[in-house]
Amino acid sequence: MEILMSIVVGILFMAATYLILSRSLLRIIIGTGLLSHGAHLLLLTMSGLKQGAPPLLGIPADTYADPLPQALILTAIVISFGVTSFFLVLAYRSYQELGTDDMDRLRGNEHE
Repeated sequence: MEILMSIVVGILFMAATYLILSRSLLRIIIGTGLLSHGAHLLLLTMSGLKQGAPPLLGIPADTYADPLPQALILTAIVISFGVTSFFLVLAYRSYQELGTDDMDRLRGNEHE
């Protein structure tokens, strides 16, 4: 299962890199979202995909699942949601002001 998750993480990183290197601001935002999802899956895979009982007192079990990676990923999801919403508002506002989402035109490098 770790091999499959590693392949999925690699595909997510590849697609995110492709989208981040494009000229459209909306594609860059989608690429950062994919990159954060790939990082979340990478954290989960690196911690080991284990089967076990939740670490609660009073429940006897042979193996317990480690809750720390899930807590870190949940925190990272909340932070990435905030950053993505900020990026979307920033892109919408820049589109209202400048009328384009092309990165070259936003930088002032017009080829016209």
